Amino acid sequence: MSDIEAIIIILLIIGVIFSNLAVLKYSAKFKMPQFGAKDKHGKKPTDNRSPDDDEDDEPPRR
Repeated sequence: MSDIEAIIIILLIIGVIFSNLAVLKYSAKFKMPQFGAKDKHGKKPTDNRSPDDDEDDEPPRR
């Protein structure tokens, strides 16, 4: 491998590293949504259903 090929490969690797760092810096400005739904006051909404409530309206199968 000649010297010019080695220099090109090294420059490509350095370019990939710097582009990845630039993307990380750019994406750090965005706010990620938090897990779990919260209301505007930052509290999780309460679930007023009892544990016996079923999601579906089908009668239990026997």
